[in-house]
Amino acid sequence: MHITTRGWINGFIGVAIFAGSLPATRLAVAEFPAAFLTGARATLAALLAGLLLWLARQPWPARRTWLPLAVTALGVVVGFPLLTALALQHVTSAHSIVFVGLLPLCTAAFAVLRGGERPRLGFWLFSLAGAACVAGYSASASTGASLQGDALMVAAVILCGLGYAEGGRLARQLGGWQVISWALLLAFPVMLPIALLTQPAHFASVGPQAWAGLAYVSLFSMLIGFVFWYRGLAQGGIAAVGQLQLLQPFMGLGLAALLLHEPVSEGMLGVTLLAVACVAGARRCAR
Repeated sequence: MHITTRGWINGFIGVAIFAGSLPATRLAVAEFPAAFLTGARATLAALLAGLLLWLARQPWPARRTWLPLAVTALGVVVGFPLLTALALQHVTSAHSIVFVGLLPLCTAAFAVLRGGERPRLGFWLFSLAGAACVAGYSASASTGASLQGDALMVAAVILCGLGYAEGGRLARQLGGWQVISWALLLAFPVMLPIALLTQPAHFASVGPQAWAGLAYVSLFSMLIGFVFWYRGLAQGGIAAVGQLQLLQPFMGLGLAALLLHEPVSEGMLGVTLLAVACVAGARRCAR
């Protein structure tokens, strides 16, 4: 199997895992403070990542990779989890999922700035079309909308795109699971105190759904998903494979409706389907 094809397969698996992140965050943030959720998910994932690195006897990364690892951690370990948790206090997960359609464009832009990739004009046209669908929906949606929630989601998407591109670039040198593992360990000294200082006064009243949400975002969203995702970006190209994120809203909306019984409007579904159609065109035009 060609390495590019393997990259698309790994990327698709990563996107499928990430699709459950916002619904799971919605469940967890209903009973956990947003800051605690951010710190706890990163702390739990970092402990597992450290164990994996120790068992595999991985050498310490070179000094030149520390700053890119810090940027990766800022985007995907701190920025996106915290900002989405805050946003989900104001909007539904179904509403927030639509913003994920902006991620491919942000990732592609940072792939050019940081990864040295140069997609063709047709690629950018399809990427812009997908982003325009999402932005247009956000401006016109009236159900579940919140200016503060929307602003937080936009900021989260920008930081996440940066973290994806930086991590995908590093994965070519370190490997996919190594990148997210070192990024988690780098953030650990900050995230552990945050989790301890913001933890709820009583855990006995926390329901099983919130615990399940915390477990999912800690194990799958924060670690396992990135193992496949960064490997896919490194193998198939950051900008190209990044377009698979246009499929994530479609998967996430289904999970939000199925698990959380949140309403999925015709507008949400229409925008998502248009975004999904753009991934095919972007794939054909990507180098």
